[in-house]
Amino acid sequence: MPDIKTVILAGGKGTRLAPYTTVLPKPLMPVGDMPILEIVVRQLRHYGFRDLTISVGHLAELLMAFFGDGSKWGVRIEYVIEDQPLGTIGPTRLIRNLTDPFMVMNGDLLTDIDYTQLYDYHRAGGQTATVATATRQVQVSLGVLDVDADRRLVGFREKPTSSFQVSMGIYMFRPSILKYVPEGVNYGFDKLMLDMLAASDPVRSFPFDGLWLDIGRHEDYALATDEFERHRARLLPGEAGQ
Repeated sequence: MPDIKTVILAGGKGTRLAPYTTVLPKPLMPVGDMPILEIVVRQLRHYGFRDLTISVGHLAELLMAFFGDGSKWGVRIEYVIEDQPLGTIGPTRLIRNLTDPFMVMNGDLLTDIDYTQLYDYHRAGGQTATVATATRQVQVSLGVLDVDADRRLVGFREKPTSSFQVSMGIYMFRPSILKYVPEGVNYGFDKLMLDMLAASDPVRSFPFDGLWLDIGRHEDYALATDEFERHRARLLPGEAGQ
C-alpha cells in the first residue's frame, strides 16, 4: 500500500468535556492507560498509515510536546496550526502538496475499523469522497399517526424506531475536494457534503458495523474507557502482549 497522508483533526476546544479540557486537549484525554489519540496513532501505524499531519489549535503545545515527530510510534508527524477554528474540513487548506488520495479523521475516536479496507474501497470505487458510516437508531417516544393529503388516518405506529447512516468522522478524499474548501474560513464536513451534492460530485459510504465511539460527552468518555478495557486486543491489533 502506498504511503497515504492522514490528516488528524485535533484543534477543537472539547467544551462538552469541560472542565477536563480546560487544562488538557481532548485528544490527550486518557482512555485506559493512554491518550485516545495515541490509540489512534498506534492503529494507523499497524495498518500502514505512517505519514500523519495533526491539525492543532486549543492547547496545541501540549499535543506537540507529547507526540513530537512521531518516531516513538514508528510514524512521521507534522503539524499545522489553526490560528482560528477552521472546522472539520478547513484545515486541509493548510496542508501543501496533497496530490494523492488522503484520509481525514477526528482525533477523539475509539473504533476498530480497518483503515486499509477503507482505503482499498475508496481507491477501487472511483468516487471523489468516501465517508465511513455507522448505523444509529432513533426512537420516537410517542405514537405516530400517518395521514394522507386529506388528513385521514392511514396508519399508526407506536413509538417507532428509525435507522440512519451517520458519519463516523473518518473520510477518504481525492485532492479535487480542495476546490470546495476556502482558505482561512471555518468549513465543515456538512458544508462539503452539500457542496458536493450540488455539484453532483460522487460520494459513497463505507458502512461499518464494529466498535465506534467518540469521547465528546462525559457519558461517551466513561463508556469509551470501559470499552477499551474490554476490547483492548481488538483496538490495538498486533501489539505485543495483547
